[in-house]
Amino acid sequence: MFPQRLKELRKRSGFSQKSLSARLGVSQQAVGKWETGRSSPDPETLVQLAALLNTSTDDLLGLAAVDSAASRRFFGGYEESPIPVVGTVRAGYGALAFEEDYGVEYARVKDPGSYFYLVVKGDSMEPRISDGDLALVHRQPTLENGDLGVMVYGDEGEGTLKKYVLRGNAVILQPFNPAYEPKVLRGEELDKLFIAGKVVETKAKW
Repeated sequence: MFPQRLKELRKRSGFSQKSLSARLGVSQQAVGKWETGRSSPDPETLVQLAALLNTSTDDLLGLAAVDSAASRRFFGGYEESPIPVVGTVRAGYGALAFEEDYGVEYARVKDPGSYFYLVVKGDSMEPRISDGDLALVHRQPTLENGDLGVMVYGDEGEGTLKKYVLRGNAVILQPFNPAYEPKVLRGEELDKLFIAGKVVETKAKW
C-alpha cells in the first residue's frame, strides 16, 4: 500500500522523484526503491515525507481508512500509533538505511516518528530474545552502559541487537547466549560503530 500511496501523493503534490529526493536529502534512487517496494524510509524520513506531501503518516501508510476507534486507542496518555517494522538495519556512507519492509506494528509511545520495530534475526540473544521477536527501538545516536541497543559495525555492516557495555576505553557488544563470543572494539574500531537506537521493548511475534 505504501509504495502506491507515495507515488500517488507525490504526483498530486507536483513533485518529481528528483525534486522530492532533493527536499529529503536522499538519492533519487532511494525514492524509486520506495515506490517499487524494494525498500522503505526510516521513521524520521516517513514523518518528513508526510509533511512535504501535506498528509499524515497514517494516510501515507494507507491506514487512514481504518476505523479510528479500532486502530487508535489510548493507553496511559499515549495514543497507540503505527510504527514501521523493518528487517534489516545497515550503515553506509555515514548514514543508516532501513531495509525489508514488514509493514507496521502498533505501540504506545510519545513520539512515534522516533521509533521503529526491528525483526530479530538469529539466536545470539537467547534465552531472553528469540529469532523472529520484535524489538521496539528508539532512534538515538548514543547509549548508556548496560543498554540494549541496535548497532552496526563497519561501513557496510548489518545491524545487530546486543547489550552495550563500556569497559575502560573499549566498547563490548555483549550477546546473552553464552555460545557466542562478545565483540570488543577499541581505538579506531570505535569509529566504525554506528548506533541505530536503544531497545525499549521486545515481544514475541506469533
